Amino acid sequence: MPFRRALMLCGSLLAAAGLIALMVRALAPGGWTMAKAAMLGSFALAALWVGFCLMQGVAGFAVLLCRKPLPEAYPLPKSRIAIAVTVRNEDMDAVLPPLRQLLDELDALGAGDLFALFVLSDSSDAAADAEEQAIAAFRKADPARIRYRRRTDNDRFKAGNIMEFMDHRADGFPLMLILDADSRMSARAVLRLAAEMEAHPHLAIVQHLTVGLPASAAFPRLFQFGMRAGMRTWAAALAWWQGDECCYWGHNALIRIAPFREHARLPLLPDGRPILSHDQVEAALLAGAGWGIRLLAEEDGSFEANPPALPEFMRRELRWLAGNLEYRHLLRMPGLRPMGQWQLAQAILLFGCTPFYLVLLAGAVVAAVTDPVSPFPAGRVLAVMLAWAGAIYAPKLLGYVEAGRRIGTYGGTGRFLCGVLAETVFTLLLDAISVVGKTATTVRLLLGMQPAWLPQNRGDRGVGWGEAAHLLWPHTTLGLAAFAGFAMAGWGAVPWAVPWAVPLAGGLPLAVPFCVLTAQPRFGTWLRRHGIAATPEEVGCDRLRVPS
Repeated sequence: MPFRRALMLCGSLLAAAGLIALMVRALAPGGWTMAKAAMLGSFALAALWVGFCLMQGVAGFAVLLCRKPLPEAYPLPKSRIAIAVTVRNEDMDAVLPPLRQLLDELDALGAGDLFALFVLSDSSDAAADAEEQAIAAFRKADPARIRYRRRTDNDRFKAGNIMEFMDHRADGFPLMLILDADSRMSARAVLRLAAEMEAHPHLAIVQHLTVGLPASAAFPRLFQFGMRAGMRTWAAALAWWQGDECCYWGHNALIRIAPFREHARLPLLPDGRPILSHDQVEAALLAGAGWGIRLLAEEDGSFEANPPALPEFMRRELRWLAGNLEYRHLLRMPGLRPMGQWQLAQAILLFGCTPFYLVLLAGAVVAAVTDPVSPFPAGRVLAVMLAWAGAIYAPKLLGYVEAGRRIGTYGGTGRFLCGVLAETVFTLLLDAISVVGKTATTVRLLLGMQPAWLPQNRGDRGVGWGEAAHLLWPHTTLGLAAFAGFAMAGWGAVPWAVPWAVPLAGGLPLAVPFCVLTAQPRFGTWLRRHGIAATPEEVGCDRLRVPS
């Protein structure tokens, strides 16, 4: 493991150094200006993360190529397992049926008596009556195995909800399967986690890779098509070089209750507030106490829902950003091992590099508009940005290459390639939009704004032009200003400047129509009808003529 970690570190630094050297060569001709220096500085700071992404892609791709097929069956657990589902103001008609399906599958495999289901609610008073009625009806068919508890104070949010269950309601259950309200797991995937946990008594958490559920709406459909390819590669790399000090994402995972209860109690932040994003901190505390955290980079049988439209996606991203940035207060927390500190730092970097992209774009516009001595070297910088894009999207791009070995499960070569093309355009537009919102939120948080952690809308919906314009007018204005700046530099520079700026700004002037189109039901229906960005689960259901 030390060799693998050293290889990842050295490879990431070398990749970052190579990208920085390319940018220096692109900007140096004609002399240096403040705008060029800002471009280089922001690029250099972001390059450290980009180099890491490249190494993650390469390592994960190599691991996937060498991976053995999964077993056909797994032994029944020896221990009783509590299935704990955390909910807060959720639509129970969407939450409960998949849980019933999981229990039925476990029964069919002869494991049902080893499991009990606990619905752990933190819902508000306004949602309590409907929730309690739905649970009461749900329990009638299986009252001994299905249990319900609602807290009224929401103390310490989800982490407090889980710890209260462990402290007072988990007697007789050595293990706990933790699910979110939108989680879906097959019985086979659950037994896979249990077999891994029982075969390795030093493990406190076994985390399953989770992929997006088949979606009909265009936004989640395109998003999770790319996320699936990238996360498969990313997770395979993490498991390879982090070993049993890996990451925990807070759901679709099996937990050993005794060590979790003893070591994973969260401290308060320095200002007395509870930690919002709990999972990585819990894993780091457990690893610091000598327990193992293992990631199974298998996508079979573990699912979650993705936001139905851009507004919900942005709210989720900004909520995660707020939680991850809190980790800066915890990096020197007692009891952490170096890998635990890296897990927290990695979570910060996932969002913390975003402002540098906006500074890079702003520096490029200023350089193009104001520098009469050395015209903006758009052609050379375009080559650098292609290398940058290839590196940062390496996990996803190599994930697509690896998925080509199973191209039939995606509906065939033509549909798969159309999905790759559609998702690539989607991501280039989406990432530019995300940069602006994340940067603004980062600034507000660093200035002392208190983040909110609100319930999520999970249902498909359309987005009107008025709502999109109200949300995205700053993004549109910034994008128009950026491309206007390149145009002011002379129309001869525009053919080079426009493709260069697409990864950083391409989605900004198109933010409003992008938001409306990707939430448009007819567009989602068209994608589904033509099999574009279909997942293997959707293709399998269509072949069986079963609605997904």
